[in-house]
Amino acid sequence: MIESELLTMAYPPLVVFAAALLALVLPRILGFAVGALSLASVVAVALFAPDGALLSGTFLGFADVQPFYIDEFTRMMGVALGFLGTFAVIYAYSSEASKRMTAIALTYVASALGAAFAGDWLSLVFMWEIMALTSTLLVWNYGGDAVRAGYRYALAHGIGGSLVLFAVTAHYAQVGSFVFGEGVEYTDALLAGGMADGLPMLLAIVGIGVNVAFVGFHTWLPDTYPRPHFAASVFLAAFTTKTSAYILLRAVPEGNVYLAYMGGLMAVYGVVFALLQHDMRALLSYHIQAQLGYMVAGIGIGTTIGAAGAMGHLFNNVLYKSLLFMAVGVVIYRTNENDLYKLGGLWREMPLTAIAFFIGALSITAVPGFSGFISKGMVLDAADPSYYGAPEYEALYWLLFIGAVGTFLSFIKLGFYVFFHGESDRSVKDSKVGQTAAMLSVGGACVVLGLPAVGWPVFTDILPLVDGTQFLGPGGEEQPLTPYSMGHLQDAAILIAISAVGFKLIRKPLSKMDYSDPALIVNPAGYHLGRSSMLAVTELYAAVDRAAVSFVTSCYWIGDNPVLAVDAAARRLPNWIVDVEERRPADGGRPSTIHLRASIGLTVLVLTLVLTVILWLLI
Repeated sequence: MIESELLTMAYPPLVVFAAALLALVLPRILGFAVGALSLASVVAVALFAPDGALLSGTFLGFADVQPFYIDEFTRMMGVALGFLGTFAVIYAYSSEASKRMTAIALTYVASALGAAFAGDWLSLVFMWEIMALTSTLLVWNYGGDAVRAGYRYALAHGIGGSLVLFAVTAHYAQVGSFVFGEGVEYTDALLAGGMADGLPMLLAIVGIGVNVAFVGFHTWLPDTYPRPHFAASVFLAAFTTKTSAYILLRAVPEGNVYLAYMGGLMAVYGVVFALLQHDMRALLSYHIQAQLGYMVAGIGIGTTIGAAGAMGHLFNNVLYKSLLFMAVGVVIYRTNENDLYKLGGLWREMPLTAIAFFIGALSITAVPGFSGFISKGMVLDAADPSYYGAPEYEALYWLLFIGAVGTFLSFIKLGFYVFFHGESDRSVKDSKVGQTAAMLSVGGACVVLGLPAVGWPVFTDILPLVDGTQFLGPGGEEQPLTPYSMGHLQDAAILIAISAVGFKLIRKPLSKMDYSDPALIVNPAGYHLGRSSMLAVTELYAAVDRAAVSFVTSCYWIGDNPVLAVDAAARRLPNWIVDVEERRPADGGRPSTIHLRASIGLTVLVLTLVLTVILWLLI
């Protein structure tokens, strides 16, 4: 039996970070093995460490911190991130990823785990910033177009991280503690945490909103994730956005109606632009935003089933979204092609990859029998007034339903054009052994956790806020989870039928469309705004500098040449005040003279006005 005290002391981020260092210096296969084992150990810690276990300390002698804390939320995050990370390392090894790339990826995973396991806002924001830095390095490592995209990625996450830091600072100033739940009172909070109301809450929502790709803040996502090594995309797809969705729940445990509707907009916006993509990884990237929309909606609704559904969808998304990036990565690896319209008929050439892809596709589209059906159904139930939703969320339910139809259409399109459309004109190998093992292991979890009567109760046991197959309803009464009820199955059948007919109708027009996200104008607009503002600031500084130097130089000259200075000043006055004779040569001639023409009264008036202004300024 593993000692619980030992598990508590095994700080997961430190274990994974040590593995990252070893991956750099050990032989390749040994370094990758150490990395995979370190992440498998995270799963063990998350599963067996007791509730309430923590590491605590004091920051600079004035603030209590808890860098490692175990509750049902951090336990679920540890299992999800550790499990996926283990197979992502195996996949990277088989995909010829370099030792340096994997070391950076492991450091990135360590920082995400640090944010997920944190029990206070200060530790969380510290790990949040490291996560932004290491994910940027993971993008940059590939070179080429990824470098410029990485700069834009770093800028976006730098802004988001700064806002979160300001939120944490304002929160501490208001409540006097960084520890989750201390100093903040809520009427019906779902979990310990919560930002203080007012400015801290607003800053936290906007800052975290950058990382979870709120509409308008999302352009870094489809811009960045298609560009690095395809194995790096697997890591990126799983950690930043999902960790951020969990932190959003920590920050807003009671929900917010505007946040819920932002989730609905994300679901629709993401699938619309996913449908318009030719690049396979760009399509998957937009679907990250769409699936995050379901999580944000569940968090915003603020009920038990909404929050539990959001966390369940987060858990499932870590699995099937990474699985889809793995399958698409193998296609890119074998064909050296990113455009889905230039592929086709690959199911005969790559049957194992096709199976892995369709497991992920059936999971993300919430087909009964797969894990996504459980979690997406919970979020839809939380919004649907026919189940547990309040009347004000009826429009949200239809937004989420439209998002679900768009998800079906997107993955029918991707699967059809890559694996079934026409005959393949290329002879390529299927996935390598390590790639296959990673894909089928993650895909197996997607299937097992969605099985009727057998698998889904195991899945709900992992979920926070759910007791077996029961949860607390909006009125505080216990309600049963019934994902495979006849009503849910009928809804799924309607969704599948609409999507199948819809794809038949839009397939040909859709193949002729290739529209970029209108919000991508943010990139050139941001560039020109930044450039013009930089030039404006530097030119203003140069003008002030020239004026200051000219003023000081003039003062020195006046001090050295008082007569000439008076003479020069007098020449600028009107002739009716003074009469200045022409200057004569200095070689023996007399200097110019000034004849005052103003009357004594005018002179006194001018002097009085000047002295009045001087006294007024002094007082």
